[in-house]
Amino acid sequence: MSKHEENDNEKQLFAMRHSLAHIMATAIQELYPGVKFGIGPVVENGFYYDVDLEQKLGADDLAKIESKMKEVVKANYKFEHSVMGLDEAISYFKAQKQDYKLDLLNDLKEHGTTVAKDIDRAQLGVDEGAKVDEVGIYSDGPFTDLCRGPHVESTGKVGAFKLMRVSGAYWRGNEKNPMMQRIYGVGFTTKDELHKQLEMIKEAEKRDHRKLGKELDLFVFSDLVGPGLPLFTPRGTIIREELNKYVQELRQTIGGGYQQVTTPHITKKELYIKSGHWKKFSEDLFKVKTREGHEFAMKPMSCPHHTQIYASQTRSYRDLPIRYRETAVVYRDEQSGELSGLSRVRAITQDDAHVFCRTAQIEGEIGKIWDIINKLNATFGVDLKVRLSRHDPDKMDNYIGDQAMWDRAESQLKSVIESKGVEYMDGPGEAAFYGPKIDFMGRDALGREFQAGTIQLDFGQPEGFDLTCNNEAGERERIVMIHAAIMGSIERFMVLVIESTAGAFPLWLAPEQVRLAPINDSQEIMDYAYQLKAALETVGLRVGVDATAESVGKKIRAGGLAKVPYTLVLGEKERESGRVSPRLRQGHGEFDGDLSVNEFAAALRREVSERASKSVL
Repeated sequence: MSKHEENDNEKQLFAMRHSLAHIMATAIQELYPGVKFGIGPVVENGFYYDVDLEQKLGADDLAKIESKMKEVVKANYKFEHSVMGLDEAISYFKAQKQDYKLDLLNDLKEHGTTVAKDIDRAQLGVDEGAKVDEVGIYSDGPFTDLCRGPHVESTGKVGAFKLMRVSGAYWRGNEKNPMMQRIYGVGFTTKDELHKQLEMIKEAEKRDHRKLGKELDLFVFSDLVGPGLPLFTPRGTIIREELNKYVQELRQTIGGGYQQVTTPHITKKELYIKSGHWKKFSEDLFKVKTREGHEFAMKPMSCPHHTQIYASQTRSYRDLPIRYRETAVVYRDEQSGELSGLSRVRAITQDDAHVFCRTAQIEGEIGKIWDIINKLNATFGVDLKVRLSRHDPDKMDNYIGDQAMWDRAESQLKSVIESKGVEYMDGPGEAAFYGPKIDFMGRDALGREFQAGTIQLDFGQPEGFDLTCNNEAGERERIVMIHAAIMGSIERFMVLVIESTAGAFPLWLAPEQVRLAPINDSQEIMDYAYQLKAALETVGLRVGVDATAESVGKKIRAGGLAKVPYTLVLGEKERESGRVSPRLRQGHGEFDGDLSVNEFAAALRREVSERASKSVL
């Protein structure tokens, strides 16, 4: 299929899913008179609509709505587009008692946009950047909505669909606003595609990191601590530390070596004003007032702090590149309705690093970071695609620097990508506010796309903070800053690892690598079990002992449920011979035989050092 055909198919699928959102609203309006509607956008693989109903919807209600949707589809109503003046639209939706539509329309009238800029103008039938004096309207049979489209020709042309679930969502994502019911559905061109998606959803539910995180005792949330603030257990902390340790090893062996730095969790707002972050992200920051009345912010990122370490002394061109790394918790005031397990949190651990270099060193430094990102993801079997994330020249007010600076930066990144000889996607408007990026996109075990890492080129902050080096002629030369978060955030990377492995971690990541299962609780056997545990821990392995009174069979099953890679059954024979017959977790490999404890320990140490995905036995 050509790219042109692929784009056409994507556009058609988007229109079908958008139409399904309207069809669902049509069905809800007929089933529940007096319902008030929020918005109903297209999302990945489907659509949703936010509704305000006195009745709490459940599985039976979803079945009724889906059945009514099929009636709307069968009726084959045309999607008819029209335009209303803004005042006319306000009068119309006021008469319909659609308070949430009025909220949006009144914002448009007063401010020319929604105040919080939290709703896509397409949901209001208004083109981005257009002067607001009229809005688009779409009707299908008895239902009329604010909308710019696109839609299919009629309700009978929407393919196959299914309603999935209902969740709570604050209106406009603000917990001070009313809680609405968000009804999700999926939609595909054919029944076969829908069936495949439903099967994938079932598998995703089994692999859900929130479910596995609880079952495997990796992390918890506490109402007293607060939403979006995960607490990692000893087992979960092992995974975090091992991932971070691996990234830092790669930075030393592939990246040319990084110096570790440490910066505070709280900072004067003036730092972020100078860096540009305050203007761009002030609404997303946790703010703190001192007793003297000074305003501080919880650190949302480490890059401005690293500039101050660089700027603390005069630098020679001979010192460059200077590479700083800091694995730090940063904080973002995410809206409650958007928080989700480890995928979206308020305390984010970034494996952050920044390279300060000369322009001539950019390609070499980016090449090293590129190789680190490739190596990390290859370890987990992830193939990467590349996107050049550029600025939008029509929105220069959103960025630091001038057009010439952006053209120069994007040209350099494009040159680096082309030197690698890889195909890449173009991403206009996807840049950071301070510079263009190379984004690496991967797919997990379920085929879902995720951002695997990013390399960001920054001319803006070196300009704003006046970062220079003394060059060969003794003159001050402006330097460049490269941002390099390899995992992006440890929390999101843990989601990838947990869900891709279904919690069956490779040995090097497994919180418990070996479980010892004594056949009875006799003094001799139990003493031997704990002696063996100590011996294996001495060589760096993580070992547990199942000291319960259960049968050996139940102990073996318990080890499997806990997804421990190796279980050793210990009896009198093993104690006397010093040999073991490892039982491998299902899917970790095959081994039928015995070996000495020293041979077993040496094999596992090799498996860990190689960061192998399967057993080396």
